[in-house]
Amino acid sequence: MKLCLFGGTFDPPHIGHLLIADSVNEIEHFDTFLFVPSNITPHKRDRSMSSPENRLEMLKLSLVGTDFEISETEVSRDGISYTIKTVIEMKKKYNLKRGNTVFLMGSDSLVDFHTWKDYQSILDECKVFAAERPGIDIKSTQNDVLERVTICPTPKIDVSSEIIRDRVRNGFSIKYMVLDSVEKYIFDNGLYR
Repeated sequence: MKLCLFGGTFDPPHIGHLLIADSVNEIEHFDTFLFVPSNITPHKRDRSMSSPENRLEMLKLSLVGTDFEISETEVSRDGISYTIKTVIEMKKKYNLKRGNTVFLMGSDSLVDFHTWKDYQSILDECKVFAAERPGIDIKSTQNDVLERVTICPTPKIDVSSEIIRDRVRNGFSIKYMVLDSVEKYIFDNGLYR
């Protein structure tokens, strides 16, 4: 069995996330592909995030009709979400070895990966894939990380959760950046205002 854990805040989940997941899954043919939304992200504590409940609901809406699943392992765990803890927990749950477990992230997270808790252990416990994102210079990634990470060529669409939140805050359209159901959820629930 091959497992992919796609980690992130997904605040909100957008078309770029879906394209990354689809592209990587198309190449790797994972048996199980899990989106793993974080509870509290250590590197994003300086900004307010939507509640885990809202982010989970938006992910559920985004994944309707796909083979992708959601793991609530981090949002159901109190406190800060540490990837190393999740990787070890999921490997144990699925009885997997390093070679059958992939942690997937955007290349924007790769640049500061060396500051993550036990980052070397993450690299030891699973394969780490980074999806290319527009405007991110992966050459600025620490060498010991870059040597052990697989860079995945994926469609480069210049959309991010931050851009979407800013557009909502400023009254601009987010059509085509998120699924219609997610757009409706954001406006119905007054998110990012």
